[in-house]
Amino acid sequence: MTGTAPSPTAVNDDPEYAANLKRATYASSIGSALEYFDFALYGLSTALIFNVLFFPQDDPAMATVAAFATYGVGFLARPFGGLFFGRLGDRLGRKWVLVVTIMLMGGASTAIGLLPTYEAIGIWAPILLVTMRLLQGFGAGAEQAGSTVLMAEYAPVRRRGFFSSLPFIGIQAGTLLAALVFSLITLLPEEALFSWGWRVPFLASFLLILVALFIRMRLKETPTFVELEKHEQIAEKPVKEIFTKGLPGVIVGIGLRMAENGGSYMFQALALAFFVSVVGPEADKSLLTWGVTFGSLLGIFTVPLTGAISDRVGRRTVYRFGAVFMLLYAVPAWWLISLGSYPIAIAAVAVGIGVAVNTMLGPQCAMLPELFGNRHRYLGVAMAREISAVLAGGLAGVLGAYLIAVSDGNWVLLAIYMVVLALITTASTFLVPETLRRDLTRTDDAIKVSSAESGEDVDASTLSIRTIQW
Repeated sequence: MTGTAPSPTAVNDDPEYAANLKRATYASSIGSALEYFDFALYGLSTALIFNVLFFPQDDPAMATVAAFATYGVGFLARPFGGLFFGRLGDRLGRKWVLVVTIMLMGGASTAIGLLPTYEAIGIWAPILLVTMRLLQGFGAGAEQAGSTVLMAEYAPVRRRGFFSSLPFIGIQAGTLLAALVFSLITLLPEEALFSWGWRVPFLASFLLILVALFIRMRLKETPTFVELEKHEQIAEKPVKEIFTKGLPGVIVGIGLRMAENGGSYMFQALALAFFVSVVGPEADKSLLTWGVTFGSLLGIFTVPLTGAISDRVGRRTVYRFGAVFMLLYAVPAWWLISLGSYPIAIAAVAVGIGVAVNTMLGPQCAMLPELFGNRHRYLGVAMAREISAVLAGGLAGVLGAYLIAVSDGNWVLLAIYMVVLALITTASTFLVPETLRRDLTRTDDAIKVSSAESGEDVDASTLSIRTIQW
């Protein structure tokens, strides 16, 4: 096996590479599905279950804020997990780190389904919930970064955007599954839902862990990491490298994810809490989760489509389109949700997730790994992803819930918040170089090289369909 991924036509000519590419796709997809099944399920449960079962009910609004604070704690743990496991991924390889992270992340999620409630053990209930959330976030901090790097390093160069986006179908599948499961369990009588029904989806995470472990144990190391080992170029101090030489890439990567990550969690979790505040406690909570369901279903098509389009016209063009779309969509979206109409709110959430968020996610799958050199790619992607997850996704729930509580459900504040996130990401697309078709065996970061080397001179008109076919 060579140090770089073969050309598209070589995939069919090299059965070993084709088999490993297939395993890598499955391994990454199932891990992504588990991560986002857990996180989407936790987000949906935060607004409707955890705020009631794990916190005192003297002030229901503040109980919801406290529940979203535990949701945000998981994001706080992610950069530390990314730092810890990202360092190991750049020194020991991608495969074994992904085996450990899936066990840690999935094990913590399964344990949530076994926790006693506030009524049973008092203050220890939220403490245990926070502990499990921290472990979940610590493992997830390197899981998605590892999956992203794994697929980018395995993918055929001219179809890297498409292949790198395939595991992110797992994100949509996991989110879709969580929304479907949550919609079903909310149909249970309230007593059954709050006694045992909410536990079932968390306990079911164990099955996904077993499948993911089986596939990942059979996976071979990526060609680019093998090349790094062969030339004895593995970084002795990847943490030092990423916060010195790799810092510009991390900062730009954080900016790129603010709208994608923050917008995702605002539409998934915060929109549900906001809608309930508009309609009142009698709101049918199961209905609005269909917005997340339809959005995720749409994302199964939009993520690989935008990834493939980025192989033709460049990563930045597609990414910028998604950011500007969210910028223009934020105000009408939250106004529509504020109307209190179930069909309108479901459609607004579905378009927000399926189009606005996922149009950025498609090209991001290849773009982030292409920003960083081979010596600290895993750590660089992990830091960009997880620091942004704290600043965008984690803060979105806490700050958004607080804004809802203190403003008596004023949709304008939530719209402004989303507009700010979209502006940051739009500006970031003008700071990043075009990374299309970059050689991933290079050890320098794309953001620090010349415009010609980084792909600034890529002419979209020359990227015909002939250059991307198998």
